[in-house]
Amino acid sequence: MVLRKPPDGGWGWVIVVVSFFTQFLCYGSPLAVGVLYLEWLDAFGEGKGKTAWVGSLANGMGLLASPICSICVSSFGARPVAIFSGFMVAGGLMMSSFAPNIYFLYISYGIVVGLGCGLLYTATVTITCHYFDKRRGLALGLISTGSSVGLFIYAALQRKLVDLYGLDGCLLIVGALSLNILACGSLMRPLESSDSPPPEQKCVDKVPDQYFVYHGKEKTVEENISILEKGYVDEKRANNMPDYKQDSILNKNVLSSINVNEKDTYKKKVVEQTNFCKQLAKRKWQLYLNYWEETMVLFKNKVFSALFVAILLFDIGGFPPSLLMEDVARSANINEDDYHMPLISIIGIMTTVGKLTLGILADFKWVNTLYLYVTTLLMTGAALFAIPFAKSYFTLAMLSGILGFLTGNWSIFPYVTTKTVGIEKLTHAYGILMFFAGLGNSLGPPIVGWFYDWTQEYDTAFYFSGFCVLLGGFLLLLTALPCWRACTNQSSKQPPNTYSYKVASSA
Repeated sequence: MVLRKPPDGGWGWVIVVVSFFTQFLCYGSPLAVGVLYLEWLDAFGEGKGKTAWVGSLANGMGLLASPICSICVSSFGARPVAIFSGFMVAGGLMMSSFAPNIYFLYISYGIVVGLGCGLLYTATVTITCHYFDKRRGLALGLISTGSSVGLFIYAALQRKLVDLYGLDGCLLIVGALSLNILACGSLMRPLESSDSPPPEQKCVDKVPDQYFVYHGKEKTVEENISILEKGYVDEKRANNMPDYKQDSILNKNVLSSINVNEKDTYKKKVVEQTNFCKQLAKRKWQLYLNYWEETMVLFKNKVFSALFVAILLFDIGGFPPSLLMEDVARSANINEDDYHMPLISIIGIMTTVGKLTLGILADFKWVNTLYLYVTTLLMTGAALFAIPFAKSYFTLAMLSGILGFLTGNWSIFPYVTTKTVGIEKLTHAYGILMFFAGLGNSLGPPIVGWFYDWTQEYDTAFYFSGFCVLLGGFLLLLTALPCWRACTNQSSKQPPNTYSYKVASSA
């Protein structure tokens, strides 16, 4: 199927709208899980570290499974994957309302909802890239704000639903709202050519005929015998030589000769098929070797290696506030009358502002995106160090806003990756970095929760978080300063035997 040139408009704007609402509906609850985290602590009485696994799995599973998500979208298309994932997210949320213990939530909320969100994110980004070329940055920026707006609204919505209907009722209602993803997914029409040429041959059809065990429809032994008998009878009639005894002998000889010939033919074809499988396995193995060789080449780039460590440490230390800030406020004994807005809502709205602002700054030629990214890391570390000194709602709200704004550096992370490894290796490098980002998302909140369980206060936990982020920022800065231009120029030259990568197709 041949894809048309991206229209940069038209139905593409419908794709942007439905992708925005898809991310809004699927990521709203997992990103605002800090409200539910408090309820699960009270309902199950487990430790903070153990309970934090639920939200961390929901937010990290999609990144950890990003290779699987890409394969699903490229194999089945964005629309079927979006519809199927809508059932996953809605079903996982509704199942979580019946959770008898925290371990059930690990599966229903952490894995099922998290994997559904990862599939939906891949589907929305892929279909948007197909519809936009010149305006791709604007389109991707608009749909990425859906998750931040969802965090802002769902934080207040889930708190209100818990007060009115309890934890179980809240999860049922939020799960029912997620069913609207099905309507959004049905509008993700694949971009196809209006006058598409005949469908391309399948991979099996492209294989040379000599590699097939059966080239066409094979005749059975009985059919072959009947043909030979018919030919023999016709020959007898022509020569007027009736001999029934000889006919019986001939039939036996024909049957035995056909059986021998059939065995020889079958053995020959089995050998040909075995050789074909060996060649195919050898070719696939060579592709895997090229893939790992290309991976090793990436890690020889000092800036990329530092970036990999920085993103892992940033997510270990920078993600927990979005999950645990509500519990931090409760631990600080803040008066509920001073609680004008959930802290998670402040993080959500400021993340939206941060994504847009930092994205605009990255487009200026005089701005070095790597230094801009490093600046956000160092400021995030400083803000995390300040959390233990915040003892009022106002100071916690200010720190939440600062952290939310700096978390918007996700919008410039693709720019930094492209500058580091080059556009031709972006897909490979970005997939590796996102895997470790998901690992950091999954480990960060439980580690902070375990620190609280050991010390019975959050101070040590956020000192540890701030240290992780600052360490990653300084490491990236020290690696990039002396050889930033050299690494960039070197990465833009593609080495020999480079493995090629293509954007997943949703058609």
